[in-house]
Amino acid sequence: MRIRCLSLTNFRNYARLELTLPERPLLLHGANAQGKTSLLEAIYLLATGSSPLTSLDRQLIRWEAKTEGLPYARVWAEVAHRNRIQELDVTLENKPLANGSTRMQKTIRVDRVRKRRADLVGLLNVVLFMPQDVELVAGPPAGRRRYMDDTLCQVDGDYYTALDSYTEALRQRNAALRHLRDKGGNPAQLAPFEETLARQGIIVTAGRRELLAALSQRAHRIHQQLTGGAEWLRLKYHPNFGPPPSPKSPPPEVEGERLVTAFQQTLLARRRDEIARGMTLVGPHRDDMSFIAGHPAQGTHEVDLGDYGSRGQQRTAVLALKLAELAFLQERTGESPVLLLDEVLAELDATRRRHLLAQVNSVEQALLTATNPDMFSAEFRERAALWEVRGGIVKYEA
Repeated sequence: MRIRCLSLTNFRNYARLELTLPERPLLLHGANAQGKTSLLEAIYLLATGSSPLTSLDRQLIRWEAKTEGLPYARVWAEVAHRNRIQELDVTLENKPLANGSTRMQKTIRVDRVRKRRADLVGLLNVVLFMPQDVELVAGPPAGRRRYMDDTLCQVDGDYYTALDSYTEALRQRNAALRHLRDKGGNPAQLAPFEETLARQGIIVTAGRRELLAALSQRAHRIHQQLTGGAEWLRLKYHPNFGPPPSPKSPPPEVEGERLVTAFQQTLLARRRDEIARGMTLVGPHRDDMSFIAGHPAQGTHEVDLGDYGSRGQQRTAVLALKLAELAFLQERTGESPVLLLDEVLAELDATRRRHLLAQVNSVEQALLTATNPDMFSAEFRERAALWEVRGGIVKYEA
């Protein structure tokens, strides 16, 4: 798949932008804070329905737009697949309310028909690699959970639906827990939320487990190539809830019901403590994953790169993860995802730069950003389109 045309209106520092993207790698270069990353962010928004940089949609609207009487932002693209062309459109509008405040409204359209966010699944798949992604290794667990969710939600509609239902039930149960703590009442009112948490949570856990198993296998091979066989890498899933499979291996539907019942029983057993704290303490919203590495010559010795890895080891692990994600999405969908590389070459040594740029040849479309295009080889610059970004204006160079 590839993006043929991209249009931005009042998005970040772009008042208006219309682009027809080239059929070759595109290198966007220019000084910091000129809008290079915002272009990649807009594409990510179309693919997932959310920004990779902020959870507040109002921050995506160009700040001058409100004073100009246009408190909205719009991102539109024409996406070409093997057998079809689709229009994707995300509009963010700060709508005034009667009490003088405002409400942010997000509207998603596919081929000009209004859709839910879940309907974006599979329409535009992207792999985004940014310098701050190194925090996936040593940063807080929330970032790793979001990474798993964003990856799966691009290709698995059932997972998206389960995660959405789980998140809403979690919000409602936490509100009920706080009410019970502060005002009292019958704890039995928690039961409907707990059933939803259990049923949907088991789907979320199973999806994450399968994802990490697939990514780990691919990342291991890539990591060995990046390190010349000196290190191996394994991605380890840490579910907050997940009893071990039954030794008799019952049918999946029987195993699923057993897990749902066990999850509900765990929530019931923890009710008193959770009411006192006003929050749900069990479930996939507290999952984590880790990056485990080792040296073949050291046998079974292994280390958690989040705790003991050097910055270089962490960058290499994230590079292996992103390239594994690229292969996973391609195999899962049968189409090449759009590769978005934001200022990552400056963080890598020459060997890893070459390996990453080699992947640009394996995808149908790649967009890269850099403050200095000279860090790319002359050969790469000759076959890529170089466009300068300055103050929200894109200048075509080649």
